[in-house]
Amino acid sequence: MSQLWITRFLVLACTITPFTLFAQQSSHQASTQEITQAASMRQHDAFFYAVRFNDLKKVQAMVEQGFDLNAREASRGESALMIAIREQSYDVFDYLIHHPKIHLDERANNGDTALMLAAYLEKVDWLSELIFAGAQVNQAGWTALHYAAAAGDLQIVAVLLEHRADLNALSPNHTTPLMMAARKGNVSVAELLLKEGASLDAKNMQGMTALDFAVESEKKEMQGFLQAWSRR
Repeated sequence: MSQLWITRFLVLACTITPFTLFAQQSSHQASTQEITQAASMRQHDAFFYAVRFNDLKKVQAMVEQGFDLNAREASRGESALMIAIREQSYDVFDYLIHHPKIHLDERANNGDTALMLAAYLEKVDWLSELIFAGAQVNQAGWTALHYAAAAGDLQIVAVLLEHRADLNALSPNHTTPLMMAARKGNVSVAELLLKEGASLDAKNMQGMTALDFAVESEKKEMQGFLQAWSRR
């Protein structure tokens, strides 16, 4: 063994300190974590791709392999159930609502639930199935009835009322479903709500009534209707 080789070996041995070994180990662990995270992200993306395109076999297979069917997508924080409603992926929707581990009332980043989304998108059949599966009609804050009243969907409003939706549900600023109907000028919805017992005199946190909403949004027909109702 030459003197030069021995010298190089000794120099290398001196540089391998406990700190060096720890740094190498930490770097290896970090790389392993990054690989695991990347694989998890690919799996997450694959699941939501399958949901969007109504690929029931893929969704079932991933759930059976342990993927969380209540996972939320990144942009809006919507659940797979909400994505299925939004994208009209009925086969996946039907599978999810009947799965024993589904969270029917999971909320997106904006506080919406699957039932609220179905009301907003005016999907009465999907909304009805959610209710029969056990989705909550009433909750604190904005509700499906607020959304249905704003959309002007009389059929959905009727279904929600049939399942004891709170007529005078208060949003975070105390806006009621009747106020939403008034703002949008949905007279038929307002009439149904009032007939069922909604309060015409309720005020939100800005002191506005349903009539004030109609005036502010320049809904003349609604103004006349509410004024006539108040004289009864």
